[in-house]
Amino acid sequence: MILPIVAYGSPILKREGDEIEEDFEDLNDLIDSMFETMYAANGVGLAAPQIDKSLRIFVVDASPFAEIEEGEEPDPMAEGLEDFKKVFINPIIEEEEGEEWPFAEGCLSIPNIREEVMRKPKIKISYYDENWEFHEEEYEGYAARIIQHEYDHVDGVLFTDRLSPLKKRLLKKKLTNIAKGDVEVAYKMKFPNKKGKR
Repeated sequence: MILPIVAYGSPILKREGDEIEEDFEDLNDLIDSMFETMYAANGVGLAAPQIDKSLRIFVVDASPFAEIEEGEEPDPMAEGLEDFKKVFINPIIEEEEGEEWPFAEGCLSIPNIREEVMRKPKIKISYYDENWEFHEEEYEGYAARIIQHEYDHVDGVLFTDRLSPLKKRLLKKKLTNIAKGDVEVAYKMKFPNKKGKR
């Protein structure tokens, strides 16, 4: 089921998600809905707080990063992303290492804004998959960045929180407009401060 994505300004996006128990009811339905919602919005990752559920789970499908236009060189940062589709339940980033690098990040909860965010290029993460199998894995490049971005969501952190105070001030009006629903968007959204909402 395609669910509305909650917009910037919604309190749930600033809250740390709750851990999921192994007997969590309708987990598969939740995961299916998260993937459907993500694909409908052309995203590469989606965390539960973005669909108004304060839970420590996110899904990713980074295959769009691996697509190459005719005549383009393959991007080494996108290596191995052709079938990088995963579910992360109760994740813990154990380590981040390397020299921070900038990349213009966007977010389905903050439409039409992209800003450079600094992150470390390598991570080690532990998590459970949709079958409750435990994994501890290392990622780098775009895979690491997508995971770091979604992991921030389950910790109640947005990519705008990682910007400089000056950059945040420059974006204030745009962010206020998003919270009010005063934004063009091609997917279902729920706005916290929309006038006329019930």
